[in-house]
Amino acid sequence: MKYTRISINTATPAEARSRVMIIYTGGTFGMTYDESGVLIPFDFSLIKEQLPALRNLFLEITVVSFTKPIDSSNISPEHWKAIGEIIFENYQAQDGFVVLHGTDTMAFTASAISFMLPNLAKPVIFTGAQLPISQPRSDARENLITSLEIASAKQDGRPLVPEVCIYFDYQLLRGNRAKKVESMHFDAFESGNYPVLAKAGVKIDYNLAAISTPSTGTLRLLSTFDSSVAILKLFPGISPQMVDAVLNTEGVKAVIVETYGSGNAPTAPWFVHSLKAAVGRGLILLNVSQCPGGMVEQGRYETSKTLADIGVISGGDITLEAAVTKLMLLLAEFGSEETRARIGVSLAGEMA
Repeated sequence: MKYTRISINTATPAEARSRVMIIYTGGTFGMTYDESGVLIPFDFSLIKEQLPALRNLFLEITVVSFTKPIDSSNISPEHWKAIGEIIFENYQAQDGFVVLHGTDTMAFTASAISFMLPNLAKPVIFTGAQLPISQPRSDARENLITSLEIASAKQDGRPLVPEVCIYFDYQLLRGNRAKKVESMHFDAFESGNYPVLAKAGVKIDYNLAAISTPSTGTLRLLSTFDSSVAILKLFPGISPQMVDAVLNTEGVKAVIVETYGSGNAPTAPWFVHSLKAAVGRGLILLNVSQCPGGMVEQGRYETSKTLADIGVISGGDITLEAAVTKLMLLLAEFGSEETRARIGVSLAGEMA
């Protein structure tokens, strides 16, 4: 994958207080209108003119842009690998990272990156915008300025937020706990099962108790993904043919079963038989709730106890986005048996 790279010192002539890398992948954030009214990628060499407030941050900024910006609807594991490699290769030289990404799949990518970088001890802040930066009412300016401030923030010489996060609409969320919930308003993301890490007002109020403890290990990069994952979303009236079609899809190694409430599912004999047969064939079945908040508690009701009895694994309070990316990475790195053992264990704060 090809990139362009530029350096911008917003502190000149003073000394920069921190070094932050911006990784621009595409999305609404970096679009602007040309003279004919067509949306084109923003020229980041002009960012100080577009955002004069950057000069007050006193940062040495390096911008790495995908040569061909990607609409987030087209994001794939190949792009996750590229982002992870950029962070890994520049990790020692930077104090933090800001990833500009389209909002539609941002929670998937943030989740993937959180699993790809074991022992991460520096901020990786994902952000974007609902309106292009060239628009007068765009949320892009505040989102970028505050993301850069968070990515460069330190306490006693150490990064204040040493984890993968999403910053949007004045709130900082753990990346693998976030979901996109809004397409027409600026508050696009929420984290139903984990506290907000920070709120930006007159000052940035950090919830230090909820932020990850910095790792003391050496950063590693896991960059392979196995896309042999499917999703079976339950609904009243779902047919045996549809369930069997998903469970018997050629090549599928793991299926996320999106259940009701706290992990409940039909107890119809045909349904139980289909799931039990799939487990018997070695398929990994992960129970994830359709609810944006709360968690799977297999056995709390009779309708979920049956799932536990036949070998369905509880996903606890994991999001669908984190479940998908975690399964893909574990399957590729460790194989099915090891994935079965690891999927229910928190790797990067994605589940309780």
